[in-house]
Amino acid sequence: VFFCLLPNQVYRKSVKRGFEFTLMVVGESGLGKSTLINSLFLTDMYSGEYPGPSHRIKKTVQVYRVKIYAVDNSNCWQPVIDHIDSKFEDYLNAESRVNRRQMPDSRVHCCLYFIAPSGHGLKPLDIEFMKRLHEKVNVIPLIAKADTLTPEECQQFKKQIMREILEHKIKIYEFPEMDDEEENKIVKTIKDRLPLAVVGSNTIIEVNGKKVRGRQYPWGVAEVENGDHCDFTLLRNMLIRTHMQDLKDVTNNVHYENYRSRKLAAVTCNGIDNNKTKGQLTKVDTVEGMSPIAQMEEERREHVAKMKKMEMEMEQVFEMKVKEKIQKLKDSEAELQRRHEQMKKNLEAQHKELEERRRQFEEERSTWETQQRILEQQKMYIIRKIKPYIIFLNNILNI
Repeated sequence: VFFCLLPNQVYRKSVKRGFEFTLMVVGESGLGKSTLINSLFLTDMYSGEYPGPSHRIKKTVQVYRVKIYAVDNSNCWQPVIDHIDSKFEDYLNAESRVNRRQMPDSRVHCCLYFIAPSGHGLKPLDIEFMKRLHEKVNVIPLIAKADTLTPEECQQFKKQIMREILEHKIKIYEFPEMDDEEENKIVKTIKDRLPLAVVGSNTIIEVNGKKVRGRQYPWGVAEVENGDHCDFTLLRNMLIRTHMQDLKDVTNNVHYENYRSRKLAAVTCNGIDNNKTKGQLTKVDTVEGMSPIAQMEEERREHVAKMKKMEMEMEQVFEMKVKEKIQKLKDSEAELQRRHEQMKKNLEAQHKELEERRRQFEEERSTWETQQRILEQQKMYIIRKIKPYIIFLNNILNI
């Protein structure tokens, strides 16, 4: 029954519709975040009119939007968390609209966390930062500027970082198990080399007659796309070729659903946000000497008032949706009426044109018939005039 053609249908639909993938990079200033993004996508995020963070005098927390999202943060985690939550909020609001045909997905699907190549493990800020982020976004730790470490130092640094990640229960992105054996080998290779050590550069250098992207040093060249020098190709293939869809699925099915559940559960039965009232006394607790029955009655009244308020809000939303629907129906009716009037005018114009042609035809036919009668009369008159001459000529010829 040709079920084998379903992947082709999905492929054509995806190519036609396109896709949205949001990548966030986080880390200290000067770790090569912008350079890595330029290397990944062969682009230039900054220009002369808009220089990079390292060329600015005042460094602040900024969110730069190009075709990807890059958050350069050197102070604390709150602006990054606010940015992620704001994108979740935008998507939640888009889901709640009446018309959901166009829902731009600007949620952050992956966060590349840059770790300074100190060789001494994670800093307390790195640990706290990733612990704050791991419940909101897929975190992938990277060792920045890996060309500053020897291969032995890099391997030891990776083991130290993974020990500290497990020790502090930091949840980094979990690579899924694949059905294909070759893909499982790729996943195992990526897992064994976490955190990925990367080098970024768009400089073209010629090595043994071959042009490569890398960094030139007095002792040699650190090639960006050489797997023996760094894990850049693993990262690029993972982000674009093998795990982009899974990153989007985890974001939608796990992180966004957690945010949505927390958002909906924040409002309790009496309409108070748990986060705002945590550690605070409620109104009932502050009333001394109130009997349990009175407390229950007070809570009941508050609950009834809140339910009435929610009912009114729901009625307002319902009325708004009904009004929008009625307005759409009115617009459709007006459009149909306009088309009807236009068709009626066109038919009337065609009818008038046909009547005019008919009248012209009748006039031409009447003129033609009159001319034919005149010609017939002239013919008969001529025949009567020449008939005696014809008879005379016949008689002469007979003689």
